[in-house]
Amino acid sequence: MSDATVPADGRTPGAVGDRSTRAAVATMYRLTAGHRSAMAVAVVLTLVGSALGLAQPLVAKHVVDATGRAQVPWPLLALLGALFVTEAATGAVGRFILERMGERVVRHVRHGLVGRLLRLEMREYGRHRNGDLISRVTADTTLLREVVSQALVDLVTGSLVAAGAIVLMAWLDALLLLLVAVTVAAAAVIVASLLAGIRHASEHMQESVGAIAADLERALGALPMVRVNRAEEREAARVGVRVEEAYGAGVHTAKLASVMSPAVELAVQGSFLVVLVIGGLRVNGSAGSLGDLVAFLLYASYLVLPLSSVFRAVGLVQRGMGAYQRIDEALRLPVEHSAPRATAVLAHAPRPARPPLGPEQPALALRDVHFGYDPARPVLQGVSFSVAHRQHVALVGRSGAGKSTVFALVARFYEPDAGTVFFGGRPATDIGLDACRQRIAVVDQNTHVVHGTLRDNITYAVPDATEAEIRRVVELARLDEVVDRLPGGLTAVIGERGSTLSGGERQRVALARALLARPSLLLLDEPTSHLDAINESALTTVMKDVAQECALLVIAHRLSTVQHADRIVVLDDGRTAACGRHEELLADSTLYRELAASQMLRPGGPRSEGGGGHGTDGR
Repeated sequence: MSDATVPADGRTPGAVGDRSTRAAVATMYRLTAGHRSAMAVAVVLTLVGSALGLAQPLVAKHVVDATGRAQVPWPLLALLGALFVTEAATGAVGRFILERMGERVVRHVRHGLVGRLLRLEMREYGRHRNGDLISRVTADTTLLREVVSQALVDLVTGSLVAAGAIVLMAWLDALLLLLVAVTVAAAAVIVASLLAGIRHASEHMQESVGAIAADLERALGALPMVRVNRAEEREAARVGVRVEEAYGAGVHTAKLASVMSPAVELAVQGSFLVVLVIGGLRVNGSAGSLGDLVAFLLYASYLVLPLSSVFRAVGLVQRGMGAYQRIDEALRLPVEHSAPRATAVLAHAPRPARPPLGPEQPALALRDVHFGYDPARPVLQGVSFSVAHRQHVALVGRSGAGKSTVFALVARFYEPDAGTVFFGGRPATDIGLDACRQRIAVVDQNTHVVHGTLRDNITYAVPDATEAEIRRVVELARLDEVVDRLPGGLTAVIGERGSTLSGGERQRVALARALLARPSLLLLDEPTSHLDAINESALTTVMKDVAQECALLVIAHRLSTVQHADRIVVLDDGRTAACGRHEELLADSTLYRELAASQMLRPGGPRSEGGGGHGTDGR
């Protein structure tokens, strides 16, 4: 295995389905790619320290033999002390190098996991719980660090040191070594029978820990709802079930480990007693010297640590594979591909029809777009419309008509099942994700405000924005009074999910953030849903100003928002039902007249209960 570094996403080659100890060790070893030199230094230092330890019984043998002749071997005693101190020093340095290597490996895996989880295809977030994904970055990698920093080297050094001790014991007394080997082999059989159970229990425990994080994140993310509905006890009970599952798996793991450790200790202690009794009889029978027996006993006791470390390392590797299995699953989830389609791939593929050429291509165009979150349940069925530069287009329709799904496709959260989305006359797939998203800004109905300062949230898309640019968007979004009210103004910390702001204030923060990016296409999803009449009127003026700078596509249910649009697109059951200005549609579109006359489009009317976040069918 070369020392080439593992891929940037942290994945390592090889399947994790093979549950043998050999396959598990090979998988863990692959994680150390790029850190093999540090690992080699640590192994060498550990072996040097162990060699110094193996030399101590031989020196002790000569000390015992010399004292039997009524001599005080001061040079040998000094050598014994020097060996002991040097062994401790080299062991300490080697252990530090190992721990640092383990931290570096886990750092690399965590970077890969975080980068992967932030770039997953949007469908994957609906299939996996956020808390469980987070636990793979935290809890699972922590267990992995222990395996990489300790278990692998313990396997190597423990095996080599044990082999050295066995060679020296065979040189001193082969019969006594045979007795020791029998007891150790019995312990090895017990350990091998427990390994599969330890790995299974570890996997179950890590899954339970992930479920705890997921259920707790679920409750904390909707805490006002939990409090209002007096559901604290129910949520605590839900999380408590996961806690009990983790407890049960942990106890089962501890039960197996509690059988394994005493088995090893009893085997070693039993062999020590056998050596003491049989060896003593042999010394009395003049079959060996007292120095030989002392040296053999020291080696037998010295064999305890490396053998225990080997057995412990094997068990730890199996536990670590339970954590690595979950990490590997996360690293194999599909991610978005930001690069445009390769020319070579498209060479023989039919080119999608471009929009009609004119003096200027529209900022956005959808041509016969079909899409469904579930292929068996289509949401969009042939949607077509365009948004010209510096044009204000409103998107209206009943709840479930597909308005928010159109936004999800324009933002490239999903790809159409058929049809094409164009930006500036070019197919979106030819431009690439990053280039497409550089052209747009989105103010979602579910406004996203993150923990941090007000400035952090406004400048999220443009971190290096100047003070003048920030002041401009603050004024445009009518955030002046919010900045003045908050202690510290723009530097005020606004809490988790913007908890210190009202719904309307959070929506205006999102609008300021979008305007700061100066997009060529601004998407507004129900921009007036959280605004009072005064701020709604102000936002209408803002939208008129914004439409002079960029294209504007707005999902709206309020007549006050819709009637000022340059163009209105009416969706019905995933299809484009009508397009035109307000007055034209009132005259020509039965559906639009129904919407305008109903609760769906009325002055200051309530927002629709549909058209929620991106992730459910029929929006």
